[in-house]
Amino acid sequence: MPKLIAALSLAALLGLPFSVFGEEKKEEKKEPTPFTVADGKLAFKAPGSWTKKKPKSNIIEVEFEAPAAKGDEIAGRLTIMGAGGDIQANIDRWYGQFLQADGSDTKDKAKLEKKTVGGNPVHIVDISGTYKDSPAGPFAGGKTVNREDFRMLAAIIETKAAGNYFVKFYGPKATIAENEKAFGELLGSLLVK
Repeated sequence: MPKLIAALSLAALLGLPFSVFGEEKKEEKKEPTPFTVADGKLAFKAPGSWTKKKPKSNIIEVEFEAPAAKGDEIAGRLTIMGAGGDIQANIDRWYGQFLQADGSDTKDKAKLEKKTVGGNPVHIVDISGTYKDSPAGPFAGGKTVNREDFRMLAAIIETKAAGNYFVKFYGPKATIAENEKAFGELLGSLLVK
């Protein structure tokens, strides 16, 4: 106790915040941001710490930016869009967006899980490696940029009300790890109207 009093007295004397001496700095928890897609048929809640952005492509309905982890220069990007096509073919396309340093098949290293959220089947993929980013969009035919040590959490939500919806969250591994729980909460907030 005397050491804490001395530290706090020194902090006050030097005009330093008490957190310098190990006291927890309380973060202000922001309320989740509600949003809808599919003409209001699907509702979600995004983490309050994420920022809603104008989608970079007109095929994306909603886009959010998750704060970058300490040391990461790139923030996490979450996109949501409706899409058709075979579920496995789309998951295979996601595998094809990653390269493995050892040359192995990304599919062998990725994790695939199937859940039910709000009565809807959800296919969740977890992929890491070098991401072949298409800044102009996947169908723009532009140049790709290889981004090492990236990770993607992606989900295909099957709904009767609006068809299949793709939720894709990617960025540097540390940033995605810091926001993994928030991604799960976003998926779990799904409400089909």
